Amino acid sequence: MARLMGLDLGEKRIGVAVTDVQQTMAFPDRVLTRRSAKADRRALAALVGELDVDRVIIGLPLSMDGEFGPNAQRAKSFGDYFGRAVRVPVEYQDERLTTVEAEERLRDSGLSPAERHQRIDAAAAAIILEDYMRDHPL
Repeated sequence: MARLMGLDLGEKRIGVAVTDVQQTMAFPDRVLTRRSAKADRRALAALVGELDVDRVIIGLPLSMDGEFGPNAQRAKSFGDYFGRAVRVPVEYQDERLTTVEAEERLRDSGLSPAERHQRIDAAAAAIILEDYMRDHPL
């Protein structure tokens, strides 16, 4: 078994999380600063190889009423292109309120506001992975 990679695609940053090889636990990994679609895809493709990832789960930012709006379309377009480019399956997971949950978890951990800001996107990506694993048990 290989790892799953979770992505929280923001406008300025991409949160990255990975699972253990048994795909039972998700861990925040890193936050990438967005540069361009091509550079972002290249950096993520390198991580897929480095971390031995066999599936990528991208957070789908649906609106609160479940509508598929412009942000969700951008995430889907990015993921579809990325999956074809790296030849790794890409799936999507509803990411509504993951950032709020990540903020609560980080606040409860006692981190300073500056530390929380640096880690929020990776923490949200880990929650996306946790939700995916809950919805798609092995």
